Amino acid sequence: MTVLLWILGVLAVPTLLFALWLAWVFLKEFFSPTPEDDTEDGAKAAEQFGLLPAERQNTHLAAPLPAGWEAALGALRGEDWRPAADLLRSIGPDWERRSALAYLLGESAAEDDSWLLVWEKERPDDPDAAVVRARSTVILAWQIRGGKRARYTTQEQFEGFRRTLVRAREETARAAALNPDDPTPYIAEIWVALGLGYANSQMDKVWAEITSRAPHHYEAHFSALQYWCAKWRGSERLAGEFAERAAAGAPLGSLLTVLPLIAHFEHDESEDNAVDRTPEMLARVDAGLADAAAADPAHPRLPELRHMLAYYLSLQDRDEAALEQFKLVDGHVNALPWRYRNDRAAYYCQIRDSSAAAVAAASAAEPTV
Repeated sequence: MTVLLWILGVLAVPTLLFALWLAWVFLKEFFSPTPEDDTEDGAKAAEQFGLLPAERQNTHLAAPLPAGWEAALGALRGEDWRPAADLLRSIGPDWERRSALAYLLGESAAEDDSWLLVWEKERPDDPDAAVVRARSTVILAWQIRGGKRARYTTQEQFEGFRRTLVRAREETARAAALNPDDPTPYIAEIWVALGLGYANSQMDKVWAEITSRAPHHYEAHFSALQYWCAKWRGSERLAGEFAERAAAGAPLGSLLTVLPLIAHFEHDESEDNAVDRTPEMLARVDAGLADAAAADPAHPRLPELRHMLAYYLSLQDRDEAALEQFKLVDGHVNALPWRYRNDRAAYYCQIRDSSAAAVAAASAAEPTV
């Protein structure tokens, strides 16, 4: 009889454990929402704040185009290059806007350069056409390579990549000679340096050409930081030192306070958000907020800083401040930190909606007078 009771007791243990587990699951579901509920609540909160769903996010741009740019770019589809040429010339020595527009024009030419060929034929020594050609060839080279890691890239892709970058180096030199004051050709050359593997000393020479013309140029610093990252031609230490040095020496409103955040992001492999909430990271985000507040509202790269601020403010549970930044960039998601994701719009909405839900919950919990 004792043996029988012992056997029954042993058999009852798994049953008891299973019952306790079921009870725990029931209580957990009753008192806390499932991830699906969290997602749904976040989406509802985002909608409540007037934010757009993932399917309505523009995944090609970081922000709406400045006035007149969309029309000029649209005209290229009809092979009418003159509005774009007039727009680029009208920008003059505003190097931030010039480099931003030249990139967009180069991107279009990388897809179909028929309009650029006509421009070059009609104005063979036009420095604007030359800088667009240089940017286009660099972009084309990187498209040939593709965005996959080296082990997933074919030898044919690498050969085409290198061959096209060699041609791009010649074109950046020509564009620089036609407009000696313009830093834009050298900014394009940074991506040649990255792809061809310029030695650090050679990169330093390119950098000196840029900073002698535009010492606090945002796109130049962003591009150079990529060169100094461990995944390309530098290391985590070199990237961090470059970012901190540039941010410390830049005037408020230049947006360069984002560089230490980007350097951190590029090398962060931790799954723990604690690394994003250190006093150092809090101070970096605060510096970025001050920088954004002081910047020209029409600065073409300001939304890129705001995207990074929104991300880190959310990770730091500073949800009201995060939501304010999300409101200023919502609708466009081609920026770090979303850009590296296969579904950048979904990832953006995931982080954004968590902050929206937190703000909505806090608002609902406030006592009414």
